[in-house]
Parts: sequence; C-alpha cells; structure tokens
Amino acid sequence: MTEPKVPGHIAYEIDARAESTPDLGIVTFENGEFPEEVLTYEDIVLRGRKLASALRKFGIGKGDSFSLLMRNHPEFLYSMYAAAILGAVMVPIDPRTKGERLKYVFSDSKSKGVIFTSEFMDVVKPILSERPDVKTIGVAYKDGMNVSVSDDFPSLNEILEGPQAPSPDAPNEDPDMPFEIIYTSGTTGDPKGVVVKGSRMSQFAQLGLFVWQYTEQDRLYTGLSLTHGNAQAVTLVPSLILNIPCVISRRFTKSRIWDICRKYGCTTFSLLGGMMMGIYSEPQRADDADNPVRVVLSAGTPAAIWESFERRFNVWIHEWYGAVEGGFAHKPPGVGPIGSFGKPLEGLMEMKVVREDGTPCEPFETGEIIFRMIGQKTEVEYLGKKKASEEKTRGGWLHTGDMGHTDEAGWFFFDYRAGGGLRRSGDFIQPQTVEAAIAVNPNVSDVCVYGVPAVSGAPGESDLVAAVVPMDGVQIDPASVFQNCIDNLERNAVPSYLQIVDEIPKSASEKNLDRLLKAEFGEDADNVYAFETFKSRINPSTQ
Repeated sequence: MTEPKVPGHIAYEIDARAESTPDLGIVTFENGEFPEEVLTYEDIVLRGRKLASALRKFGIGKGDSFSLLMRNHPEFLYSMYAAAILGAVMVPIDPRTKGERLKYVFSDSKSKGVIFTSEFMDVVKPILSERPDVKTIGVAYKDGMNVSVSDDFPSLNEILEGPQAPSPDAPNEDPDMPFEIIYTSGTTGDPKGVVVKGSRMSQFAQLGLFVWQYTEQDRLYTGLSLTHGNAQAVTLVPSLILNIPCVISRRFTKSRIWDICRKYGCTTFSLLGGMMMGIYSEPQRADDADNPVRVVLSAGTPAAIWESFERRFNVWIHEWYGAVEGGFAHKPPGVGPIGSFGKPLEGLMEMKVVREDGTPCEPFETGEIIFRMIGQKTEVEYLGKKKASEEKTRGGWLHTGDMGHTDEAGWFFFDYRAGGGLRRSGDFIQPQTVEAAIAVNPNVSDVCVYGVPAVSGAPGESDLVAAVVPMDGVQIDPASVFQNCIDNLERNAVPSYLQIVDEIPKSASEKNLDRLLKAEFGEDADNVYAFETFKSRINPSTQ
C-alpha cells in the first residue's frame, strides 16, 4: 500500500489509498427507495479537490469555518476531504436544527459559508437573508428531494460534475489543526461547539483496529447521523483508513436494519441505547437470528434487554462509553457483568467515580464519572468558551456530568445524567427498565419514559410518563400497556400516565428528546391516559 505523505492526516490517508486501490468501493450510501451510491477512494479525492477549489473561490482557507447541513450523503465525505486538505474547519450541523438554534450555530461557529441539500432550502433560505456574510457554497440536489434548481444559489452538483481540479497550492499538512466543530445537544442551554483536531481521526482508526478489532473480512454499517461523533469514530473513519468497506443509511431505520445488513453482508453496526430499544420493540420475526452481524457496538444498552437482545438476534454486544469531549471505556463481548459499560484503556486512561467534594466513592455508591489521560494533559476546547472549557477539566480531570458507580471489581456502570435522574417515593427509577417492560407490547413501536413534577409536590420527586408510538395502523389499548408494566415492574415503577404520540423526537445521536414531549404533556390532554383511570381493568391478581 502507498504510504500517506502525512500519516494520520485524513486527506493524505485517502490520497494514499486512491493511489493503491483507486477503484475499491469503500463507502456505500444505502438510500432506501432511491438508488444506492457507491464511492471509491478515487471518487472522494477527485470530488473533494473540486469542492476544495470552490471553497477557495469563496475565500475559505486555513482556519476558516464552513457549515454543512444535510443527512448522510456522499457530499459529507467530499466536504471532509476538502476541509482537511485546505486546513479549513467543517461544522457538521444536526439536520434537525432550525430557526434560532441554526442562527446560533452559524454565528457561534463564525461560518463563512454553508453547504446544504435542497431538502433544507426552506430552513436555510430565510436565515441567509439575514446573514449576507454566510455565503452559499453549493446546494446539493438529491433524489426524492426538491429537484428544482434555485437561481438564488449555486448548485453543488455542477461543482462536483465539473472539470477536475488539482490538489490545492500550499495544502494543510498539519493534522493537529482544528478540523471540525461538533456541537453538543444543548439540552440545558445553548449548545457548545467542541473543537476537534484532525489528529483525532487517526485515533478513531486505532480504536477500530485494537478495540473493535475490525478485520478485512468485516463490513461496517451505521444509520447514525455523520454529524455525530459516533458515526465518524466507530464507522466512517475506521472504514476509510483501514480499507474496510462500510454501508451508511440516509438515516437510522429500526424496521429495515437487519434486512440492510443481510443485503450488504454487514458484520457489525453501531447503536445507542434508545436505538436498541426501538429495534427490540419491533415485532419478532422467524429470521431474527438469521443475519451476518456478529457484534453490535452499543453505547447505552438497557440492562433489562441485554441478554435477550443477544439471544434473539444471535449477536454479541460490545458495550462502550464516550463523548465528543473525550473519555472512553469499553466492555468486550462476554467479559464483565451485564449492565456495565466497562473499564478505561489500561495504561492510557484513568476513570473514577467521585462525590461532590471530589473524594472517591465506595463501590455501589453513585457519584460523578470523571476521566483523565495518563501522561498527558486532559483538554477540552469549547469554541469561544474558555471558562466552560476550564470548568470541564478542572483539577486535570474531565468531568462528564454523568452519574454512575463501580462494583467491587472496578467495572463501571452508568446510572443517570446529572440532573436527569427520576426519583419517585424515595426510589430512583431507571427509565430504561420501564421502557423495556413496555417494549414487549406488540402494538408499541417506540417508547420514551420521562418524569414530570410529582402531583404530591415532594421536592425532587417525579411522576412517570410513558410516551408510546403505536405500530402503523394500530390503536393502542392503554390498559394493555399498564398491564405490561404491572406484570414486569415493581409497583413504584409503573408510569402514572401514558402519552400516545406519532413519534419520539430524537437528537442526532438518537437520544430521546423528552423535553419536547414534556412541553406537549398535559394531564387533561386527549392523548394522555392516567393509570388511576384504568386500574379497574388491570388484572387484580397482579396488582
């Protein structure tokens, strides 16, 4: 294989592979009802250089930021290549972002330009009318979208189909330069932009090789948004650097995921906790275990369904924990206790659970999970937020904001997000346990359990709400859902309310956005049913 001019630099790594194996179909975009798109290394280089040339014409060079608003499409890869070779900074935006939040990201990131798909024309156009400083580099017109070309904006299709462009003069050869700004979900306020250096890409490849233990026989899959660190770290970047083909869906699909893996021979895919519950909620099929997948890489597997998920689909679960800011631990398949997210990499990282005063917690005592690198400074750079960056790594440790505990053997367990635990009558209720009890109902397609202030008024106490999505064409009987809970949970964990909704809103990382469900919740709403109203229809022998 041709050696890259600058090892660890994503653009030069792709260049080297384009010389050695130019025609290898390395990334396949599975587009559902629309034709698939297969990219070779040569495709990425040739079109990446064309886009780099266009960015230069718009005045975007080293250190300049440009935004990207799209679902998973090949244009994302061309933008990655162009950013890396120019030394520009790509700002991938969660495709759910709109309105004031989108304005904020454009402003906070100091984006000089934006690339978007025509799907988001109506979202972006009014904002750009107020921000003449943000130039439209190109609009990508895709199958199944608004295909009428707008005279107001340049077509990215024309740029990518135009004449070849050489590698730019004075290209970036420093992999430690900022490469991306990835924004946090901002659940408690404005999102913070995490500055990601280009050198992080080679670390993702090392994880693929030594932790996930990918081989040349593997074929990787993800339906997570490429705007999220998980899809890049677990799937895309290891695929590109390790020469292991991958398949990427336009968006996550729980109903088609096994069929996709069968069609393309995918041997592993990445999930987050909420996604796993959604897949598990799908009706059982005779061929569930008949698939080529050997390992599911999961961050947040609900302990209540862990073993039954493995048995039903004939897979192993490789559990892990991490965040775009840093911190990493994992539990290989068949090692350690069910429910644990593992241990940090020995000799490289250190993790512990501490009380509010910073003292270490005893085994099984809940505290904050903190992390640090061994032998090097633990750093986080929130764009333009020096105080927040320093607070995040105070005392030399990265403070995750996640609450957890260890067992006697030092295995780590996640309990809840700080400020997000559900306490009811003095007990802490794990939403995932309640969700698992509801997911067994054959009429439930998706579920999210969250808390609202308790009617009792007790400080810090919550009443539980289960938001459920019915299967297509099915009307859910609330009594049957409450019965599932009574049959499988302690009485204190049975939800007080059932909220029937069309969908569970999700973040780019497929986390349930319960704050949006809370905003729509009302005890007297037509789609809300109180447990007390249905008690008479519950089997009395199980109450």
